[in-house]
Amino acid sequence: MSSIQLSIEANEEQQEILISQLSDLGADGFEQTGNYLIAYFNENMFKSYEVNELLKDYSFTTNTIEEKNWNEVWESNFEPVVVNNFCAIRAEFHQPITTVEHEIIITPKMSFGTGHHATTYMMIEQMQHIDFKDKMVFDFGTGTGILSILAEKSGASNIAAIDVDDWSIANAKENIERNNCSKISVNLSSQIPKQKFDIVLANINRNVILSYLPELNACLKENSYLLLSGLLTSDEKDIMEACSSHNLRLLKHTERNNWISLLLVKTV
Repeated sequence: MSSIQLSIEANEEQQEILISQLSDLGADGFEQTGNYLIAYFNENMFKSYEVNELLKDYSFTTNTIEEKNWNEVWESNFEPVVVNNFCAIRAEFHQPITTVEHEIIITPKMSFGTGHHATTYMMIEQMQHIDFKDKMVFDFGTGTGILSILAEKSGASNIAAIDVDDWSIANAKENIERNNCSKISVNLSSQIPKQKFDIVLANINRNVILSYLPELNACLKENSYLLLSGLLTSDEKDIMEACSSHNLRLLKHTERNNWISLLLVKTV
């Protein structure tokens, strides 16, 4: 089976945004090379009209190529991620990183959430300043499971994690086992659990967050935390208006490569 290869001229900031947008349109692999983003699609799943509409303001070329093993491409390009002195994320074939408080070992596959993307990096960065000891945590859209794993390593007593993607669930379970975690339950679901949590982690996107915000708010205990990312700087106004209407007060805002992370507390 052949693949469609797009070579898009874009700067680093634009590439980060395009990775998210093209993933929503079915891209199953990326390479970032200087001023170009290379995106790959299964030929049978390529949404030509939607992709061309998205890229109408970019210069790009399209080619049909023989299929590659994108997991091998991903693995060959995977480099460790270090977030301050708090957390390092590496693959099994990397040397141990001993200069951080927590080290997470993952199998680098195509699920998002390896720490390389600005949104995951900021979530981890914000988690450094949250007290997870003996806390109940909900990870909404767990991806690779990194945030759940970090929550357990930071002292959480119980973590419920969900995702709607089969591949992500399988990858998260593999990573959870690899890191010897025992307090995380992972389920293929889009349903918010009917229980109360001390901390909710949601690294998804603007539309999903806005759609699920009433349910996410309902599962928060009073004075508990909601940590959000997967958001562009242009999303902040709409997100904050919605959060304010649910008595969620902003504690800390971080920004990286045109993406933002918001830490909020439930006041009532």
